[in-house]
Amino acid sequence: MTGNSDVSADSPLHTAKQYDEPSVFTPKSLLREARRQKELPDEPVPDICILDPDGDLVRYLVKTGQAERSSNWPGYHTELYEFERNNTTFGIIGCAVGASFAVLVAEQLFASGCEFLISITSSGQIQQRDDPPYFVLIERALRDEGTSHHYRKPEEYAMLDTDLRDRIEAECVSVSRPVYTGATWTTDAPFRETEQAIERARSENILAVEMEAAALYTFAAVRDRPVVCFAHVTNQMGQAEEDFEKGEENGSQDALEVIDVAADSWRSMA
Repeated sequence: MTGNSDVSADSPLHTAKQYDEPSVFTPKSLLREARRQKELPDEPVPDICILDPDGDLVRYLVKTGQAERSSNWPGYHTELYEFERNNTTFGIIGCAVGASFAVLVAEQLFASGCEFLISITSSGQIQQRDDPPYFVLIERALRDEGTSHHYRKPEEYAMLDTDLRDRIEAECVSVSRPVYTGATWTTDAPFRETEQAIERARSENILAVEMEAAALYTFAAVRDRPVVCFAHVTNQMGQAEEDFEKGEENGSQDALEVIDVAADSWRSMA
């Protein structure tokens, strides 16, 4: 999917970028000052953390008494919850919607001791692989958002690490809901998903549209951090009646199965 040839080279998104130059403002400095202000100890988060942009999984875990809010998480804009599953402690943050917010939180989590990050986000169907809901293991994401362009030179796609993809893909056969491996389109503007843009995405065999993966994968590649993103395809962008249905408990049990597979696959690589 090539960009418009008349895009101005003077756009701030593409100028004044020195990709090898370190940032003056860092997640560690933000967290240091947050801990000072909130009088919190410097304690690590769990090794495996989850981004839950919809917040449905967090709400389910809290409602069923499986998760408790961490009293030591210093993030200004978020709350970290922890829960135990299969003898593993997970950290989870809900409602981090969109590329910039997701990467802001990812930076903070890895600066706080996270070793592996899983993102599961609701997505709109582009190419039909099944009747929603189902999952897509995102192997590449179209960089139609702004955040990734602050981390890496312009390229069309951000990619999932191939070893991690192969491990997870092989284990996804155990998940109750179908899990397909493929591409997504990451956008900053969901209410600008025009017919032309959708058709262009279909022409590249893109399976779904979401709002975080391209930025998270670019961050992961630049920072050399393991991140995997799943698209939970739940809707046809409001073009069908009774759309946006995830299933029982808003798809939380299905999402937990996917998380188990991803966590086990990452641990097998250690």
